[in-house]
Amino acid sequence: MPRDAFSHVDTWVFDLDHTLYPPSARLFDLIEVRMTDWVMNTLNVDRDHANHLRVKYWREHGTTLAGLMREHDVDPAPYLEDVHDIPMDSLTPDPVLAARIRALPGRRIVYTNGCAPYAERVLAARGLSGLFDAIYGVEHANFQPKPERAAFDMVFAKDGVTPVSAAMFEDDPRNLAAPFAMGMRTVHVAPDPLAADHIEYHTDDLSHFLSQLTG
Repeated sequence: MPRDAFSHVDTWVFDLDHTLYPPSARLFDLIEVRMTDWVMNTLNVDRDHANHLRVKYWREHGTTLAGLMREHDVDPAPYLEDVHDIPMDSLTPDPVLAARIRALPGRRIVYTNGCAPYAERVLAARGLSGLFDAIYGVEHANFQPKPERAAFDMVFAKDGVTPVSAAMFEDDPRNLAAPFAMGMRTVHVAPDPLAADHIEYHTDDLSHFLSQLTG
């Protein structure tokens, strides 16, 4: 039973996008448009090439921002502010999910490749504000992104996370490899399951999965 497998967990780490809200909200679609616009305007390339670079850097570097920093030495702060300047109209409060997160014993944190101010806006729109002990963005890992092990090491050191007594909930399977290697319980939150050694559990319904852990 999942409940038994998580009985030792005292720290619950949640990704943000497509994890604490469903992909059907299409919030990231808006961010991707702004990313492409930013690349196009900053690098002075056409839209097709900008979109190609956005995807290429995400695949090769973990995030588009990481690729822009490494390949073009961009300043991350204006980028993060601009691409996350989107409306939250598609998000709705989820009081059931909120109650199930609140019922988790121990420390609860959010760790996203976005920035912390954006995460706070998403949590507010989902009715999840005040449930987490800390919110960490890519800025807290010196702009190193998940899935890099160094990024996890930095954030977990700041928070005092003991990986062997922690669990990670994440939609991007790449971002579960390092947590698994560190000894964390790993849960892939996505519509479709993926078979991989570093994915211990899968769910297409985070709220229901959490209900199995707390009763």
